[in-house]
Formats: sequence, C-alpha cells, structure tokens
Amino acid sequence: MSEKLRVGILGGTGMVGQRFISLLENHPWFEVTTIAASPRSAGKTYEEAVGGRWKMDTPMPEAVKNLIVLNVNDVEHVASQVDFVFSAVDMTKDEIKKIEEAYAKTETPVVSNNSAHRWTPDVPMMVPEINPEHAAVIESQKKRLGTKRGFVAVKPNCSIQSYAPVLTAWKEFEPYEVVATTYQAISGAGKTFADWPEMVGNIIPYIGGEEEKSEKEPLRLWGKVEDGVIVPAQSPVITCQCIRVPVLNGHTAAVFVKFKKKPTKEELIDRLVHFSGEPQRLELPSAPKQFIQYLEEDNRPQVALDVNYENGMGISVGRLREDTVYDWKFVGLSHNTVRGAAGGAVLCAELLKAQGYITKK
Repeated sequence: MSEKLRVGILGGTGMVGQRFISLLENHPWFEVTTIAASPRSAGKTYEEAVGGRWKMDTPMPEAVKNLIVLNVNDVEHVASQVDFVFSAVDMTKDEIKKIEEAYAKTETPVVSNNSAHRWTPDVPMMVPEINPEHAAVIESQKKRLGTKRGFVAVKPNCSIQSYAPVLTAWKEFEPYEVVATTYQAISGAGKTFADWPEMVGNIIPYIGGEEEKSEKEPLRLWGKVEDGVIVPAQSPVITCQCIRVPVLNGHTAAVFVKFKKKPTKEELIDRLVHFSGEPQRLELPSAPKQFIQYLEEDNRPQVALDVNYENGMGISVGRLREDTVYDWKFVGLSHNTVRGAAGGAVLCAELLKAQGYITKK
C-alpha cells in the first residue's frame, strides 16, 4: 500500500479538475485514487467521460484513464475511498456550499477551488505564502460542523494572484489606495479557443462577479483571526476593472499604488525578490523556489515568455516606475489555472498536511 494520501477530485472532468489531475501526476505526497463528477459521467471510465474534451497540453495520465468515475452526489461512498478531496465542482453557489460541507461532515477535508465558501467566516481562504496562520480557524469550523478531522479550506480568485502577493511584499510601505485592471485569459472561464471561437481577436470588457472578488478578496487574505473567524483588513482600498482577452493561460494586471511611506524603486524590487513564506521555508513539493521574479526588460512580463515561471506557481512583475497621479505603477502576471486555481489549491493542501490538518484516515 502506497504511503501517499489518497485523493479524490470532485468535478474531475472539467478544466480545473483536469488541471488537478495533471498536476498531481507523480506527486510525492498525494495520489489520485478517485474521481467524481456529475451523474451523466458516473459509471464511465475517466477516459470515456472526458472523451474529446481533454484540455491540457500534456497527455491524460495513464494512471487515471481507467478509473471509474463516481457520482459526486454519492457523498458517503466517494468519501469512503479517500483521505481528502479537491473540489472543482460546477454547480450553483448554494449547491457547492452544501456538498462541500457534506463531504467535510464525513470527516473528509475539502480543499476547494470554488468561490462558494470564500466568505464563510470560519473557512480559511489561503495563499500559503501570505496567510498560512488563517488555518487556525479550522478548529472553530470543526466545532460548527461537529467534525474531528473534516473541514473546508479554499483558495482565492485567480485574478488577485497577479497583484495581492506584490502588495503583501510591500506591506511595510503601507499601500493605501490601489487601482488595478486585469487582462484575463479564457481558461479562467474553463474554455479554450476551440470552445469559444468568439474570443479570437476579441476583447470582452466584463467577467461576471470578478471585479468585486478582485477588490474584496485581498482584504480577507490580509485579515486577522479573531474569536475563531477571519476579520478582513480595512485597507488598502482597491478598485478594479476585469477584462477578458484572447489569451489561453495567464492573467495580467496593470496596477497603480499610493503608499503612506515613500519607498525607492530599489527598495520595492528588493522586497519582491526576497519575498518568501512558509511554503519556501518548509520546501513544500509544489512551492516555487522564488515566489516573485522582477524582470528589468521594458517588454516583460509577457504571457508567451513568462506564464510558466516556476512551473506556473510563481508571479512575474515588471515595468515598475513612478507615476504622475499615483506613487508607483507595475505590471504583474500569474498563471490563472496553476497558481490561480488547481496549483494554488495543491499548495494549500501541502501546507495543511505539513500543519497536521490533513492526515491519513
């Protein structure tokens, strides 16, 4: 019997589910033993259920091709096969909340890519380099759910990964006002150009719900644990516009910042390249060695050149310069389905295992 933890993927046939499966191939700690999806996929092999809809650049891992897909609604049965699950289910918000808590109540930890539980006060929403201490609220969540080891943890929206880590690295200079415009890839909608031909050569100036997430979620990351819940920070105030652009992978952000303390360019770059956190200290398997890179060239970061930096788990920053209205401006880039989705969730699970919250059943 393998010493690896047995992992289930809820919503395993969709794009994020596929990304989980490809990222977990040959993972040193976790092994995908169970895939659950909608009733229409249940009973088929994973290969049959996905059919021609495999959207990753790398081939489907051999180890999962013949796994029989289970019905995600058959909670007890799925939970009995695994030590914990990753959730990438495609349902309404209320249905997601309900099903994720149902899995948690079977004493199965749930690490979710979905937004449904991001504002549940006792659910930690983590970027492991930024707020690993938020895992402490799991204890009060378990009391609420009546569980011993079952809980839900989530990761934040993909859009904020291109600037929230940067602002965190600059915390000592007290950023208090931020304007950001994000240029977001179509894989963020679970699509490729084959699925969404209207996006070729096109820009759509709206992504439902995205602007509010982009403005509010960083404040929860920077919040404090008080009385078993997370109390969001009050500043900086962030305003966003989110634009869909004809790129497959990679969210770019153009960001303007005002600081209470006036940093130099050298200080800002120094804080970026030396920024690291628990994942680096603990040498977690998916952690980037260097979380943020600064690129000096005027034409970087570019999606084509930089999106896969640190296997898609690092953030690339460039074009840092003084501004005439704000203090400083920069451009950030992150991989929206690796750091921004499945990869970020895998890193959260690694951290939770290292912290002792995820164990063998």
